[in-house]
Amino acid sequence: MKFRERVYEAVRRIPYGKVATYQQIAYLAGSPNAQRAVGNALHKNPDPDGTPCFRVVNAEGKLTGAFAFGGIHVQEAHLKKEGVEVVNLQVDLRRFQWRSTERDRVDPEKDGGAGENVQGPVLPSAYDVEQFLQAEERK
Repeated sequence: MKFRERVYEAVRRIPYGKVATYQQIAYLAGSPNAQRAVGNALHKNPDPDGTPCFRVVNAEGKLTGAFAFGGIHVQEAHLKKEGVEVVNLQVDLRRFQWRSTERDRVDPEKDGGAGENVQGPVLPSAYDVEQFLQAEERK
């Protein structure tokens, strides 16, 4: 399975009413540092109805640029329709970020996840990582 296909599969796993970050999708697709490649793949999404790319936001919870999903306000409307609160074109990641786990990673060898028996810790959200780094800086 190609990286782009893994990105689309990871995005399809984001639950209704939740968002994920580009970094989170990159990790789930098997390339943790490929946030820009995720953005490129989402921009070229061949199935916008089946792959809800509008659920992907940046590490601060901000909506994407005007070029994506028909425009920033279209993304905002889609998210609000699902009950995600958007204030000043930003989502509160503490409330609305999908708490994915290792089980949600896309297995490149087959369609679907890493397997039924795979379990792991909840992956940290961008908010959690930011809070950790700020705490480290204060030490």
